[in-house]
Amino acid sequence: MSHTGSIWRQFDVPLLIATILLTVFGILMIRSATLNAIDTDLINRVPDQIRFAILGIFVMFGLAALDYRLLGGLHIWLYLIMVALLVLVFFFGVEGDAGAKSWINIGIRVQPSEVAKVLIIITLGQLLANNYEKMDRITTILKSLIHIGVPAAIIFIQPDLGMAIVFGVMWVVMVWAAGLRLKHIAMFGLAILLTAPVVVPVAWSQMQDYQKSRITSFIFPESDPDAYYNILQARISIGSGGLDGKGYAQGPQNIGRFLRVRHTDFIFSVIGEEFGLVGGVLVMGGLGFVILRILRGARMAVDPLGSLICYGVATFIFFQTVVSIGMNLSLMPVTGLTLPFLSSGGTSLLSTLAGIGLAESVIMRRRRL
Repeated sequence: MSHTGSIWRQFDVPLLIATILLTVFGILMIRSATLNAIDTDLINRVPDQIRFAILGIFVMFGLAALDYRLLGGLHIWLYLIMVALLVLVFFFGVEGDAGAKSWINIGIRVQPSEVAKVLIIITLGQLLANNYEKMDRITTILKSLIHIGVPAAIIFIQPDLGMAIVFGVMWVVMVWAAGLRLKHIAMFGLAILLTAPVVVPVAWSQMQDYQKSRITSFIFPESDPDAYYNILQARISIGSGGLDGKGYAQGPQNIGRFLRVRHTDFIFSVIGEEFGLVGGVLVMGGLGFVILRILRGARMAVDPLGSLICYGVATFIFFQTVVSIGMNLSLMPVTGLTLPFLSSGGTSLLSTLAGIGLAESVIMRRRRL
């Protein structure tokens, strides 16, 4: 393991460069999507994103400098802080555009579930690392499920189905990386089959109308003309971009305002229209490069906690990328999940950069190969 004075020599510079390039490109695309806007919220999107990007870079370097094992040692306190932040939403929360009460206003709007997404990686990682030799016990798996189930349930009630699913996917990947046994997979598969007839209707009844509409319009596109309009315009935007696109801030779908929520949910459609297939592939390649560098960090980590932290960060970046691009291509229902680094959303960008900082902390303290 590296000495303190030399850990910065192991800082992953290619990961940093890719992160900054994607962040800057995201700001440019948000500018294109909100150009000549008259709505105050849209006008402020670019300066807000820049402020969060600067703050996020400081947080990223701060977390990289901090030994991730110190954070692991504080996992109980971090878990309590995370749950407290999520509960505060019920008392002081403000609604977003879609009606989800997922933000609190502290001078700036902050989304606690995005903060929780980073904290749960540390706390769940430490829990699994502490029980690394007991992964053959069902009690260990159930303990980890309860650990992530509490914040996920609170987020679902807010309601934020997309983020709750992100938590579930991170749990699956992290317990698998920690050594989930095949017998446990079979047991959970059987449990899901047996409880689905009860759980699915209950979950459906707890969803907001806009969430139900997103699912039904995906299965039956013409059942909700208004929701289908967004999906159709997204496909038109990407298709009209062709090979090399219409040019920056020159896309008719974008500047003509035919494409709604283009700065958040459908930012990839703006990229496809203005930079074409080439631009879309380069963006996906950049995101893929970031994920691969983080997975490389997981492979070289000195301990289970470091490895699990990297797996957790790589998972949420990968999953949100797949879902966001998938819904732009009508391959998945609209969930409201941001495209990492690129979609407008200050807390989302901040949490992603914080995740990169955690991964860098692990990478900087990796074993020498």
